[in-house]
Amino acid sequence: MPLTLASLVNHSALRLTVLAGADRLDTPVRWAHVSELADPVPWMEGGELLLITAMKIDAADREEMRSYVRRLVRAGVVGLGFAVGVNYDEVPGALVEAAAEEGLPLLEVPRRTPFLAITKAVSAAAAADQYHAVTAGFEAQRELTRAALAPEGPAALLARLAVHLGGWAALYDASGAVVAAAPGWAARRAARLGADVKRLRERPAPASAVLGPDAAGAEGGDRVELQSLGSGRRTRGVLAVGTDAPLGTAGRYAVNSAVALLTLTTERSRALQDAEARLGAAVLRMLLADEPGHARAVAGELYGALLDEPFRMLVAEAADTDPEGELGVLADTAETAASRAAEPVLVVPEGERVVVLARDGGAAVAACVAYARTVEARRGAAGAERDGRDARDVRDGGAAAGVAVGLSAPTRPAAAGAAFHQAEQALSVARRRGRALVEHEEVATGSVLPLLADDAVRAFADGLLRALHEHDATGRGDLVASLRAWLARHGQWDAAAADLGVHRHTLRYRMRRVEEILGRSLDDPDVRMELWLALKATTGPSSH
Repeated sequence: MPLTLASLVNHSALRLTVLAGADRLDTPVRWAHVSELADPVPWMEGGELLLITAMKIDAADREEMRSYVRRLVRAGVVGLGFAVGVNYDEVPGALVEAAAEEGLPLLEVPRRTPFLAITKAVSAAAAADQYHAVTAGFEAQRELTRAALAPEGPAALLARLAVHLGGWAALYDASGAVVAAAPGWAARRAARLGADVKRLRERPAPASAVLGPDAAGAEGGDRVELQSLGSGRRTRGVLAVGTDAPLGTAGRYAVNSAVALLTLTTERSRALQDAEARLGAAVLRMLLADEPGHARAVAGELYGALLDEPFRMLVAEAADTDPEGELGVLADTAETAASRAAEPVLVVPEGERVVVLARDGGAAVAACVAYARTVEARRGAAGAERDGRDARDVRDGGAAAGVAVGLSAPTRPAAAGAAFHQAEQALSVARRRGRALVEHEEVATGSVLPLLADDAVRAFADGLLRALHEHDATGRGDLVASLRAWLARHGQWDAAAADLGVHRHTLRYRMRRVEEILGRSLDDPDVRMELWLALKATTGPSSH
């Protein structure tokens, strides 16, 4: 308990008498200071008990005392001790009246009580209070450590922390979601701080913020402190504590201990992380090498039943710069969702890629899909704001920024290689289309024609058809249009000729000219396929 004026008044050895401000004796005293200056305010910090003998002031002058006491109150002085029997035999009435008007506690100090005795009492009380705070802090640290080691883990730690602070505590994961809160009602209070937690997560760790009553909601009017968790640059979680008043020394010890313990539980040691990453990479390589049995043997119980049930493979690729670290956020999103749903997940970083193997229909896959769609929506909104750029420019700009994700169809460990190939195919389509996410089912059920929207394909098509376009440009026939009509009619002469409005013999002549110019036979199905795709990939001679 901090020292108060009441404690000093009740100190039998000091023999202090209250002359004014008796209703404010519960005010804490930070220090006792002696000053005979006419204006000691510049040397006051607030919270002091000022001790005087009125050596340089006229304590009997009412106007001077009103001004003197008013300045003390504005400076945060919590009490005034006046020694009698030195310059005045009793405390002047003018000073008593001024102190009463301003509500400043005024204490009469008898001659036999030296100021040194008062300062020593304040100093001893402050030291005792500090010792009590440190002792309480260490005790809190021990209790929090025991709670962190309990089966409940962070939940038990938050419960003990809330008791020590006389308030509430909440833990947010890397995505900003509330993981645990204590007491139970605090989860709703903590959920309203999502925007503030997001801003803190965007700052390099360690970071902290203090929020006023409005941020915590008018319902509780708490003072809230946010502390980032994590030893690296990226925040791994956030601790929030709400109290009625600023934290004292013991409370600060408890919060600092909680931050350290939660950091240890949310961010495992670097050596363990590296070991698990290497193990995960080895398991993935075995799966891709069609060795699911060896993969299960190496993984042991680490990935639970993940290697024995249908799963989906996700391959994500970052842009060259990835300024927002979206690839890392995607990996954190998968791991956090899996952890909250108590389901296994395998996340393997590979340079500018991340491979995720997660349960089909599970929380990790759903979280990754939702995150990718959010990224795609954000890109679309940003692209819509750009002026003077066509749709293709916007798509290209979107594809170059952030992350692209390819997702395989559901499969089992025996077909992991095929799933990886599917995810890579979907990723390739996502990059070409400027999409943040493409699922393999979407590629398999859609048209192949959008895949032709590639510069390399267009260059091939232009080269293949260039001689025909050059022939048509001389006005000697419509070979390109005739070829398109003939292929569209599956080589049926009469139907194709009717579409063109020419005789079938004319069409036969034109197709022979096509074969002569290209040096290829239209009887070859591969040649017909290449020509048809080339025609689909180009827009005709007008584009040349």
